[in-house]
Amino acid sequence: MDNLSFVAQSAFPLVWIVVPAIGAYVRGRRATSTEERLEIWQRWWAIGAFGIGSLWMTVAFLAVPDVMATAIGFPRTPFLFEIAFANLGLAIMGFRAASASARERITIGLGGGMFLWGALAGHIYQWFAGGDHAPGNTGGVLITDLLIPAVMIVLAVRSQRLATQPAVR
Repeated sequence: MDNLSFVAQSAFPLVWIVVPAIGAYVRGRRATSTEERLEIWQRWWAIGAFGIGSLWMTVAFLAVPDVMATAIGFPRTPFLFEIAFANLGLAIMGFRAASASARERITIGLGGGMFLWGALAGHIYQWFAGGDHAPGNTGGVLITDLLIPAVMIVLAVRSQRLATQPAVR
């Protein structure tokens, strides 16, 4: 694999955090309050990062399992089918989070985090113990696995705190 191809494949997962961040930033500039801006960020993150990003992974693992196996540095096994449906669960949770309460978003972030942070630990283990330097194992996926649930939780906690603060007159 040439260097450009490796970098492109390694960086591709970052699309699922960069696009929602840009969309939320652009849309949030017109917000009239902190609460509105925070809600915009949460919805963009829920739909873009959690929802569409996970749905993309579902489709990729089901439609082109050989490509995905190569990308992550594993042989093609039934595990890929399981990963596809785990990502489908994340996608459904992400789309649900778009209209959820702050408490539900925290729970969705924690639930997604259990899978994604476990996957992150697995990627790091395979990187160091197994020497797996495939672009889908050591690239942008490390950042997305960490940040997608973490940002969801942080935004939801902030939203919950704002909602419980007394109004300033």
